Amino acid sequence: MRAVITVLGKDKIGIIFNITSVLAKYSVNILDISQTIMQDFFSMVMIVDIENSTVIFEELQSELEKKGIEIGLSARIQHEDIFNSMHQV
Repeated sequence: MRAVITVLGKDKIGIIFNITSVLAKYSVNILDISQTIMQDFFSMVMIVDIENSTVIFEELQSELEKKGIEIGLSARIQHEDIFNSMHQV
């Protein structure tokens, strides 16, 4: 089972560490990652494997959102199929 994580906000030190530490804590494997900085803004998209996660999806979602707020960013996770459905033309 795969999911898509998006992280957006003002660039600062430690963004990737903070987000990936939540994923490691719950045994979420990163399959692909893309990140960029445009002027002062950080943008990251990750495809992750949540099949072996040690928490239910809603708890992981809540933990990522809390971590995002803590570091002043938006951090969201969606199941891959929902993400794909929302972004079809």
